[in-house]
Amino acid sequence: MAKEIERKFLVANSGWQAGVSHQQELHDGLISTTEGRKVRVRIQDDQAILTVKGPRHGIVRDEFEYPVPLADAQEMLRLCGDEVVEKTRYHIPAGELTWTVDVYHGLLAGITIAEVELPSLNYPVPLPAWVGREVSGVQAYRKVNMVAARKANRELEMA
Repeated sequence: MAKEIERKFLVANSGWQAGVSHQQELHDGLISTTEGRKVRVRIQDDQAILTVKGPRHGIVRDEFEYPVPLADAQEMLRLCGDEVVEKTRYHIPAGELTWTVDVYHGLLAGITIAEVELPSLNYPVPLPAWVGREVSGVQAYRKVNMVAARKANRELEMA
């Protein structure tokens, strides 16, 4: 069974930019979510992936990813309406790990989150100097909650 073991952090400064090996443009749409489980469609560059994630247990969750035809993924994203999340993902190698820094655009513009996926639960993670406060497990930094908060703020501004 595939497991995702991931820690998330705020970004303290722009020091990460010097270590970028490559970047990708991503568009994510949440197809379904219930009781901590979710199904997401993602287009990254010109590839499409359907991801099924189980509920979190700390920083661990089941994760299954399947390639889907790009045209199908584009239609699925249309079903997500104005909740499609757009971001540029930067990859930063650091020793045996690769960090990713997501710089959000569109609805979540202004948010930057660093993540690192681990090979095991107790794997030691040396923190680069540009890494800020850990937000793993902080509900306000779950994408679904960030989208809901931004949409609520937008509605208040329009009222």
